[in-house]
Amino acid sequence: MKTVETIFSDTIEIKGSKFIAHLMPIGMFESEMERLRDLHPKAVHLVSASRSLNEFDQIVESSSDDGEPKGTSGKPTLSVLQGHELINAAIITVRYFGGTKLGPGGLVRAYADAANAAYANAELLSYEKLFVCTIECNYSTVSMVEYECVQQNIYIISKEFGINGAIFLVEGTTENFEKLFNVLGRTITKVE
Repeated sequence: MKTVETIFSDTIEIKGSKFIAHLMPIGMFESEMERLRDLHPKAVHLVSASRSLNEFDQIVESSSDDGEPKGTSGKPTLSVLQGHELINAAIITVRYFGGTKLGPGGLVRAYADAANAAYANAELLSYEKLFVCTIECNYSTVSMVEYECVQQNIYIISKEFGINGAIFLVEGTTENFEKLFNVLGRTITKVE
């Protein structure tokens, strides 16, 4: 599976109608939808689709036709996400009507082509499931723990200093955590 870290967009024009597709990380979906509604007040439709993993590793999918005939816009957009095996990603397509009706088949092709155009511009990353973990260490080893977290691609979410030492809230893949624990050994303690 693949995912994206930022927004990628492209525009296609079919029979005078303009389709502006935006591919983004799922976490940006709500704010981007709001931004696009404000940015494009004269657009007739803002069609969307998304795919994400829930806490049980199940794929959750959704799509919206936003007033287009049922099944002619949201589903083709979702099909692009599915076909390219994108996860934790969403597409919003802004449509400006050009005066010529495209018909159901034309709409399906137009929305799929717009979504594929945004996908073609995207820099894709391999999706890796991330886990959050809390680790503790003595004050004397804080800089070594910070250094090794960077070396092992472990993201430090937060760091607190307590009575007995430092407590880190960190995020990374299972593989990267294994490397971190192998390198630091008894220097750190995993908090359950």
